Amino acid sequence: MDLGISGRTAAVAAGSAGLGLASAVALATDGVRVAICGRDQGRLDAALAQLPAVAGGDHIALVADVSTPEGATGFVAAAAEALGAGPDILVTNAGGPPPGTFASTPIEAYEPALALNLLSIVAMCQAAVPPMLERGWGRVVAITSVSVKQPIGTLILSNTARAGATAFLKTLATEVKEQGVTVNSVLPGLHATDRLKQLHGGEVTGRVGDPGDFGQVVAFLCSEQAGFVTGAALQVDGGSYAGLL
Repeated sequence: MDLGISGRTAAVAAGSAGLGLASAVALATDGVRVAICGRDQGRLDAALAQLPAVAGGDHIALVADVSTPEGATGFVAAAAEALGAGPDILVTNAGGPPPGTFASTPIEAYEPALALNLLSIVAMCQAAVPPMLERGWGRVVAITSVSVKQPIGTLILSNTARAGATAFLKTLATEVKEQGVTVNSVLPGLHATDRLKQLHGGEVTGRVGDPGDFGQVVAFLCSEQAGFVTGAALQVDGGSYAGLL
């Protein structure tokens, strides 16, 4: 299916591996010129080689750390400059904070977790959304976690920060819904990524998701066909979420 986004531009945060890279590949496959970021040049170069070529210029790899609001804002600004316009599409993404429970997590650990998984999203949106509103078209898709609907017991920092991010994104969606900009989040469950292996000590049992399939979901939410989908928090978790709503 033609998603109607060929020729658009996108900034995909933490796009050198995992679900960020899968999202970048899916967008590039649909003709979107993509800027990705990561902290390691070698991994960025390897990721860039996986992106299908598109008309209108090369894809861009930027060394950036989106774990702080300043780094997140800087990535969007650098992406806009490198792409020459836009970005029309913003995919927010970042690694997760360390695992822990209420009993094992000190108060000092919450501030960097909030910066990583909440404030970085706010900062990227503040940099990217106003130009989208001026153009009358834009897509924001945040990669968060199924834990915002069903908290994961050993990930209290991630649960807390990502729930706040979901509230921010929903609020933003309601404020810009009449101006051609959609704002959605995608909530992954267990996918075959390095993050999953780290959390489970390299041993992963049972069914896990394919990052490539996840990327296709992100791309669809960026499509013309999804122009009336906004404010949604869509779990992509293989049915692990047990709630009714």
